[in-house]
Amino acid sequence: MKSVVVTGVSTGIGWGITKILTKNGVHVFGSVRKAEDGDRLKSEFGDLFTPLLFDVTDEAAVAKAASQVRDALEGNTLFGLVNNAGIAAPGPVLNQPIDEFRNQLEVNITGQVIVTQAFAPLLGVDKDLTGDPGRIVMISSVAGKNGAPFLGAYAASKHGLEGVSESLRRELMLFGIDVVIVGPGAVATKIWDKAEEVDVTQYQNSPFAPALDRIKEYMIANGKKGFPPEKLGRAVWKALTIANPKTRYAVVPGRLMNWTLPGLLPKRTVDNMLAGRLGLKKED
Repeated sequence: MKSVVVTGVSTGIGWGITKILTKNGVHVFGSVRKAEDGDRLKSEFGDLFTPLLFDVTDEAAVAKAASQVRDALEGNTLFGLVNNAGIAAPGPVLNQPIDEFRNQLEVNITGQVIVTQAFAPLLGVDKDLTGDPGRIVMISSVAGKNGAPFLGAYAASKHGLEGVSESLRRELMLFGIDVVIVGPGAVATKIWDKAEEVDVTQYQNSPFAPALDRIKEYMIANGKKGFPPEKLGRAVWKALTIANPKTRYAVVPGRLMNWTLPGLLPKRTVDNMLAGRLGLKKED
């Protein structure tokens, strides 16, 4: 039986990945930060799911989970590692508290490296294990290529994750371990039901406040129209199993407007379009 470690599975994309992988007969070791989430998912997915309790920034807890998975594999290699866990903290770069900015990078970049270092031996770096090398899937975002206003910390983390992934992919050729990026756009998860509650009052006296309100409304509206998390699960399944995968898959609703054109148009043109929509142009 194939086994895959997936981080951040309690809800959203991680849940969708777990659903598709278990549907295809894969045993998922899924990380959660709360034991009750692990119990809930175990009840939902049954014997094909094993919860791992850790925060991706906690090196000791991640190492303990890797040891747990090693014991369960009984000398065999891990089929895949999906680095999905992540957070998003909106705010203008000039005003965002540095601790908040730093934590975004700690979770979304450093945490992924911590997890990768811990589980890489099970993917085939440890030559004493039996089986083919596994594959790593990094869950990035459209923000890994395009930085939206007021998501500077998140964009920095996802740009950084893509850079790390590219270096890692080339390094791990030595072991036959591939690294594939999946960069989703909006995904219709329960996070958008709570998005109105995101507290941006700390910026209410900032000159960015009106534009911040506009982009929040825009993201909530478009987020609820996003792809279901199972679609991301199917993209991850493809990235894990196809014989010759691309290095990156963009899974983006409204692909022409939200992905293709912004990548083709001059950056200044995109800047002006966003500034006009959000009210970020300087008045004469």
